[in-house]
Formats: sequence, structure tokens, C-alpha cells
Amino acid sequence: MTSLHPRAGRRCHNAVNPLHSTVYFSPDFTAEMARIGVEDPRAAYFAGRGAAMGAVGPGAVAAAFYNFNHELIAKHLPAVWDTASPEAVLAARLRAVDTTLRRLLGDDAVASAEMAEAAALALRAAEACTRHARPLYAAHADLPVPAEPHLAYWHAATLLREHRGDGHLAALLVADLDPLEALVSHTATGKGMAPRWILATRGWGRTDWEAAQSRLRERGLIDADGELTEAGTALRAELEEHTDRLDRAPYEHLGAEGVERLTELGRGFLTTAALAGAFPEDLTGKG
Repeated sequence: MTSLHPRAGRRCHNAVNPLHSTVYFSPDFTAEMARIGVEDPRAAYFAGRGAAMGAVGPGAVAAAFYNFNHELIAKHLPAVWDTASPEAVLAARLRAVDTTLRRLLGDDAVASAEMAEAAALALRAAEACTRHARPLYAAHADLPVPAEPHLAYWHAATLLREHRGDGHLAALLVADLDPLEALVSHTATGKGMAPRWILATRGWGRTDWEAAQSRLRERGLIDADGELTEAGTALRAELEEHTDRLDRAPYEHLGAEGVERLTELGRGFLTTAALAGAFPEDLTGKG
């Protein structure tokens, strides 16, 4: 055990994870996937994030990704694997990570001692991640660690992201929130993805969204205006605390000083990437 603050792991995750996600918003990823024949952006995302699990079908991806409509996934999987193998997709994704990080951070940051330090710290934390009941983490943990530090950092960030994400799905099940209820309630916090982004990318319609709102109102979790009630706020807080508990091992393994340093380095890289336009301006919020 360490003297780690209960929320130190969450703070570190919030600094490291977004840099992992930049590739899925990157035009470099779109271009690399198109070069191997996957031109539809939704097919590219499902393949790009799911390829570590192999040539899986829509059921496996719906289970592992949680908040996408199975019908949308089934339009692209397993058909995408007839165009590009999982191995080809993983190689394209890593090429996109390289060009994306170089574009967002600059070659000096990519080659810096700080990047090498961040990679070493993140990989050290990931040593304590566990595979059981964590399909996306476990699949990525079987991939080789890239040699270049910026790619190793991205790989480690992926491991930490998927480890926490898999645990978060367990917490959602305990909270009895289905995929769209989870999205609606997260958006109501003001920190989740904006509804227009959800409806444009997750395969749900406005009637699905409104039905989920109705279910949450019946449970007393949101009010007539779609805002979280006291009970809803408490539930979302418990969700994050439950996720923290399930995700504590890597950060306890790294130790308080290591977590603090990784958080500092991660925030620096993330700030640079965000200022370089890594994310859409309207990605989050209630609008």
C-alpha cells in the first residue's frame, strides 16, 4: 500500500487518457485507415479500437464499448475485416499515432527526456493492471510495446485507459444504468459528451435519448429539465468512486511520487495537444 490520495489515480487518468483518445479525432487516423481501404469513419473507429481483440463481430464490440447501438456496429462489423485484417488495422493505427503526436506536440517534445520519462512511468503503472473481466485492456496488453518513447507512452496510456474503462463498465452495471442512461446521466454532469455528438456517433436517435431521460426521471435521477437531482448527483459520484476502487492497483503500484510526476507530465502534453486543436471545441457539455 502507498500514501496515495483516494482520487490521485483519477486525476492521473484524466491527464493521461485524453492524449490516448486524440488519435480517434485525428485526420491522420482517417487517412491511414482509408489507405488500407476503410473509408467509413465509423467502421474505422470500431475496427481501430477493437482490432486488438481480433476479427470480432458486433456483439463483442457492443459489449466492450458499452454505449454504442448494436445495430450501428453491425452495419460495419464483421464486414470491415474483409477489407482490412486486424493486424493491418493495428499497424495503421500506430502510424496514425506517430503522425498525430508529432503534429500536436512537435518533434522536440516527442524526442524529449520528459516523453521517455512519462512512458517509463506509465508502463510501470500498467504492470499492476489485471486481465480478468477486462476484455479491452487484456487484448491490448497482449500487444508488443513500441520501441519509440512517444509510441510507448501512447500504448501505456491505452492500457491504463482501457483498464479503467473496463472497470467503469462493471460500475455501470452495478448502478443499473444501461448504455444510453449512462450517456444521458454523464452528459447531465456537464462533463460528458454533448448530446449532438452522442446522437451523431453512437447510433441512437432522439426518441431513444428521450426514452432514456424518461427512465432516469422515473428513478428520480434527473428532473424535468434533464438536470441531475440530488440522488442523480450522488449516483454519478459513487460511480466514479467505485471505478476508482477498481482501478487503484496501477497507481498504488507506481506510488504517490510516481503518480504525481506522471500526472504533471501528462497534463503538460495534454495542454499542448489541446492548444494545437486535438479535440473539437463542442465535444463536451449539455448542449
